[in-house]
Amino acid sequence: MTVQVALAHDYATQRGGAERVALAMTRAFPEAPLHTTLYDPAGTFPEFADVDLRTSRLDRWGVLRRHHRLALPLLPGAVDAQAVEGDVLVASSTGWAHGYRGARRTVVYCHAPARWLYQRDRYLSGQEASGLLDRGRTALAGAALGMLTPRLRRWDAAAAARADVYLANSTVTRDAVRAAYGIEAEILPPPPAMMPAGEERAVPGLEPGFLLCVARLLPYKNVDVLIRAASLLGGPRLVVVGDGPDRARLERIATGAPVTFTGRVEDDELRWLYRSCGALVAASYEDFGLSPLEAGAFGRPSVVLGAGGYLDTVVDGVTGRHVPVPEPGAFAEAADEVLRADWSPAVLTEHVASFSEERFADRLRGIVRSVVATVGSEPRGRVAGPRADEEEVSTGDRA
Repeated sequence: MTVQVALAHDYATQRGGAERVALAMTRAFPEAPLHTTLYDPAGTFPEFADVDLRTSRLDRWGVLRRHHRLALPLLPGAVDAQAVEGDVLVASSTGWAHGYRGARRTVVYCHAPARWLYQRDRYLSGQEASGLLDRGRTALAGAALGMLTPRLRRWDAAAAARADVYLANSTVTRDAVRAAYGIEAEILPPPPAMMPAGEERAVPGLEPGFLLCVARLLPYKNVDVLIRAASLLGGPRLVVVGDGPDRARLERIATGAPVTFTGRVEDDELRWLYRSCGALVAASYEDFGLSPLEAGAFGRPSVVLGAGGYLDTVVDGVTGRHVPVPEPGAFAEAADEVLRADWSPAVLTEHVASFSEERFADRLRGIVRSVVATVGSEPRGRVAGPRADEEEVSTGDRA
């Protein structure tokens, strides 16, 4: 039987871990269209250009593509109006894509439950360091969300309740899904997207052995902690990869410190940066700690905040170090210890292999087959798919 699979993702306007997962889903189901509200080719990964991308009516407005937070109050209506056809919808969601309707069954892969409802300050963070126009946009979005929260909560809860299977990317997200919706989600870690296979290109002006931070430049990422830690160490250099509205403030803090801001880099440059660093550093509380897996794929250890999603991806003393608090002194001390220690590249890469894209895709395909088997049965409700270790899954399956 041919199974018609459809995919969904909130919006393709950024270069982040959620967008890389959406692209991994398109590789797992290469014939499936990807539904999304907004698409900004300049702001997201170029691979989306090769996907059968189906956008909402909001996509006609360029300002919304470039500043998706302005569209927040409009996104539920846009999702409701964008019908999906298929046997199974697989939705990559941080708060919107789980609302798509039309497929006979729905599998939600949750990166985090609706931050715009449950972590509003974190969701809207980052604009305070920017210009007057950006602050105005954020204030407008925040005010609109404040007025619309009761209606949005009802929409969000109804969307979650319609799902047949809920998947969470980490322990943190599983617990948040339970708290928000009363749903028990299976943990399916996303695969690291930046792997060693591929071209590498050196970033001019950098010598190997530096500390590497890969993050969107937003206040909650605590990049300022890492900058101050680098100042305390006095060397090696801290290389900060990424961009965002907090960059100007961070550059002021870094004045006179051994810190280089690269902004966004291409994938071949990022491979070189991972391979050439002495260690990755990350001080933020994350739902899933992706960057240590990417560093580990290149045989590099990590120094991370010992909380949140990093507890799932960094084994303390084996693949890196957990730092108990996001303080410069603690990170400086841990980074110095990690750089002086010997780390086994084989152990690091073996750890990363347990998070492979092949395993991720196989589990998704197995879940799709399970929910397809329930089509036609009533009532519609939560479906428990077979565990990946209980079913023989072919990596060559096509939906």
